[in-house]
Amino acid sequence: MPAFDVVVAGGGHNGLVAAAYLARAGRRVLVLERLPHLGGLAVSARPFAGVDARVSRYSYLVSLLPTKIVRDLGLPVELRRRRFASYTPSGDTGVLVDGADDARTAASFEAVTRDDRDFTAWRRFYGLAGHVAERVAPTLLEPLRDRAALRAAVGDDEAWRTFFERPIGASVDERFRHDTVRGIVLTDALIGTFADPADGSLLANRCLLYHVIGNGTGDWNVPVGGMGAVTEALATAARAAGADLRTGMEVLAIDPSSGEVTFRDEDGAEHAVTAHRVLAALPPAVLSRLLGETPHDPPEGSQLKVNMVLARLPRLRDPAVRPEEAFGGTFHINEGRDQLSAAHAQAAAGTIPDVPPAEVYCHSLTDPSILGPDLRRSGTHTLTLFGLHMPARLFRSDPARARDEALRATLASFDSVLAEPIEDCLLRAPDGTPCLEVKTPVDLERDAGLPGGHIFHRDLAWPYAEDEAAGRWGVETGHPRLLLCGAGARRGGGVSGIPGHNAARAVLETR
Repeated sequence: MPAFDVVVAGGGHNGLVAAAYLARAGRRVLVLERLPHLGGLAVSARPFAGVDARVSRYSYLVSLLPTKIVRDLGLPVELRRRRFASYTPSGDTGVLVDGADDARTAASFEAVTRDDRDFTAWRRFYGLAGHVAERVAPTLLEPLRDRAALRAAVGDDEAWRTFFERPIGASVDERFRHDTVRGIVLTDALIGTFADPADGSLLANRCLLYHVIGNGTGDWNVPVGGMGAVTEALATAARAAGADLRTGMEVLAIDPSSGEVTFRDEDGAEHAVTAHRVLAALPPAVLSRLLGETPHDPPEGSQLKVNMVLARLPRLRDPAVRPEEAFGGTFHINEGRDQLSAAHAQAAAGTIPDVPPAEVYCHSLTDPSILGPDLRRSGTHTLTLFGLHMPARLFRSDPARARDEALRATLASFDSVLAEPIEDCLLRAPDGTPCLEVKTPVDLERDAGLPGGHIFHRDLAWPYAEDEAAGRWGVETGHPRLLLCGAGARRGGGVSGIPGHNAARAVLETR
């Protein structure tokens, strides 16, 4: 029976990070990926026949990937900063957060809120967020600290209470006066997470935390070449170091006591290999099944992903902001505080929200390389829409009908903040079909093997040890040979490579 030092079950970006680190350290590494491609959800695709546009099909921006990992592995990855953080329509004007013009940002706040208090509160709030990011981000690549140690590292009682102790909904309501501004802050607490920001579970706080601490700045950057470029760089680094990367290999079972991994190849033949250590770059619920266990608390994702290619950017109601500015950052759609609450209540009651909140951004404005030359010359652009409060439960009984209903409602919501219907701007493929692709949590469960379609594999955890079971690196399981190195590890979620790095460190500390 072939033997390896390490078998990595799952070839997503975290599995590739772990493989690259371990192979560079001289370990014999085998990566087994079920899908016909590497990268998991960090991939690019041309989903529209005859249209030369490479869309980041699932994950689409990068914040959590540490510069240290990029440098350690020599990755030729360019992450391009967006000048405009966000634009939020409000009637015939809107809030534009311009990273290069503080005065313009202040003026746009005042145009919506009619005073300067919310902008002052905004600067204070994100000053605290920046402090937390600066202090917490470096700890994500270190052995896991306990709560007291991380609090000491943050070293600011107000920041700790705001992000770690009080429901973020209460903090936002207290700090900001205008519904629109409250909503702008709260959207980052709800990405892929079905939660009430006022709830004492603090799930929304955890989601917000991971959205504001990335790489010590919280910036959300555009991967030049699309998400597929990130995966290609990681795969190249792992192969160059000697890792054996195999696609079309479905892991069927893992024996944590012997390190035996059973898998089926693309021809249907079954094989088994053994390893000193097994790294599961898989959702915890999938790992439980491979171990013959019953998963606890099935995860539930909550998002609607719509990929579009436009013949042109849509016109805005706001004459003071150009479409290139509004869509160059995150464009918020009906994400006021009250609108978020109403949508959550409807989804919790089992219905598609009447006015779904969503956010949009245009990759090709920052990185036109994802478009073919003809499309670039013609003014074509990509558009990525991410809808909130779309939990998997809404799509279970009749997935196709619910998908259509959610898409209709979401496009109508989008239209309500534009000066023209978005469908009038869609590019059409050579066969006449509009360039629009929609994915629900149930689609992700079916296509990508994510239980509940949860993009973080399960609800995000605090970046500190809550008990001894968390282990030294946050990747340990109840089995010494077996480590978790996917997004479901502690300090996982998003495109970060952090669990892959930490699992590799855990392996290299022992033999």
